[in-house]
Amino acid sequence: MTDFLVKLFIKDKDNVTDIKVREKYGVLSSGVGIACNILLFTVKYIIGTLSGSISVISDAFNNLSDSASCIVTMIGYKMAAKPADKDHPFGHGRVEYLTSLIIAAVIFLMGFELLKSSAERLVSPAEVTFGIASVVSLIASILLKLWMSAFNGKLGKRVNSSVMLATAQDSRNDVIATAAALIGLTASLFTDLPIDGLMGIAVSIFIIKAGFGIVRDTVDDLLGKPADKELVNEIKEIVMADERILGIHDLVVHNYGPGNMIASCHAEASSEEKFADIHELVDEIERDINDRLGIMMTIHMDPLDVNNKEAMAIRDALKEFAKGIYGGLNIHDFRMLAGGGSPTLIFDVVVPYDCKTKTDDIKGEFDRFARENYGEGARTVITFDRDYAQ
Repeated sequence: MTDFLVKLFIKDKDNVTDIKVREKYGVLSSGVGIACNILLFTVKYIIGTLSGSISVISDAFNNLSDSASCIVTMIGYKMAAKPADKDHPFGHGRVEYLTSLIIAAVIFLMGFELLKSSAERLVSPAEVTFGIASVVSLIASILLKLWMSAFNGKLGKRVNSSVMLATAQDSRNDVIATAAALIGLTASLFTDLPIDGLMGIAVSIFIIKAGFGIVRDTVDDLLGKPADKELVNEIKEIVMADERILGIHDLVVHNYGPGNMIASCHAEASSEEKFADIHELVDEIERDINDRLGIMMTIHMDPLDVNNKEAMAIRDALKEFAKGIYGGLNIHDFRMLAGGGSPTLIFDVVVPYDCKTKTDDIKGEFDRFARENYGEGARTVITFDRDYAQ
């Protein structure tokens, strides 16, 4: 069914790196989600009202909130494909995040209202009418949600979309919520206890939690979270593919919404290489990253004096010493000034966020190491920075 829908609605379906093709995949995923969830909401709300089951009604509104999430996703894909303009040079993709906050607020209100209704049902229980139609509709809902999970999971893997993969996970969570409603309805056959109200509370809490998850993820995107590790590794592999590139550091990825990223990094090359050749190589790498990943890339070259055996030996010793200070410390951009009898060692130190050692203390340790091993007059000039792509 998935392949049939893709073939029917998406031309050039195999060109998944093209932003317009990715947009079509997103619209297809969102459109199917909206249609399925509205259908489920309508059927469950009618059956829940007729049977008097608050848990079924709660589950119906959970599906309605899922429709809202699909709308947000569709807006995100549409806006991501909208070209930049003078007032928005980085595009419009972040509108998705702002819209997500609005939808999250609606979900919160819906969840708390259903929580209130379910709590009232516990205080003043009402009769729940068990019906085969209700059971059949809930079972059908579980089966449909399982299909939606498989559908979005397959699309997400095909276009490497974290949004679709998250939607697939959300569908699996909905299976749990619907199963809770089914338990509450079935329990009415065997007991007069307000199991239905308890199940309604459980589903309401599930909705509130979903709203909290949207807020958390959206705020993380707005504040700036690290790039996906798979994406970081892919960028590093492309940059390091040519043997003339000896190392990469200071990789920074800025996310301006789906399909709109800007990145930069420093790449090391031998100082013996011809400047024009390395410049041409860097241009090729930047174009390759843009073509394959859709990322506007800027690469700064750092010359490395690989033929200076003494300098390379000191650099390797400093790297090993850094691990003794703290396991996550790393150095790069190493240079050595050997004039005056004792060397001046110039380098950057990458400090992990979980490292509690103060930078002044780290500097003191490196200074002590330099004096003990390379002369009393040896000193270090250190720039401390962070790994923004960890």
